[in-house]
Amino acid sequence: TLLAGLFFVEPKTNAVYFYSRTIVYVIFLFWGWQFILMDFTSNEIGESFMHNVNLVFHEAGHILFSPFGWFITILGGTLGQLLMPVIVILTLSLKERNNFAASIGLWWLGQSLMDCAPYINDAQEQQLILLGGHTGRDAPGNHDWNNILVWLDQLENAGTYANMADITGTLLMICAFAWGGYILYRQYRNMQRIPG
Repeated sequence: TLLAGLFFVEPKTNAVYFYSRTIVYVIFLFWGWQFILMDFTSNEIGESFMHNVNLVFHEAGHILFSPFGWFITILGGTLGQLLMPVIVILTLSLKERNNFAASIGLWWLGQSLMDCAPYINDAQEQQLILLGGHTGRDAPGNHDWNNILVWLDQLENAGTYANMADITGTLLMICAFAWGGYILYRQYRNMQRIPG
């Protein structure tokens, strides 16, 4: 079943792998709570290392989705930065059967969604500095989420959509903590110590 697949662990767990994963888990738990506690309206998350990682896939998304017309090309930036962690999760869980690593992928998906919130929130004011070094207000037509929400006639709801992105990202990250923690618990029970 799907649930059994999501909670699969190898029958015997190497102690070195287990303790290494535990260290990784603690790092991502601590780092994740820092993201959760950030106020998306301040764009503090935009100064993080992960923002630069997400930005690569955001820009690639515009190119990837460009054959599908103007609207999807614009939306493609956000789709690109969310699609990459989804691909990572599916590959690690379904193909590699490494659910602990997949839980880190889910952490990334949550963080990436939280990373979208300041950009969505800025759709009306257009004060964030964009990739070209200007604001959306300085270069009309360059702000993805202004374009998207104007096209959808939802610009006045930018703050609501940003809040939804932030909350959903937070919930995904909490699910990642729970999933990774449960996988570690099951691995601990199966752990095989290396002799000597």
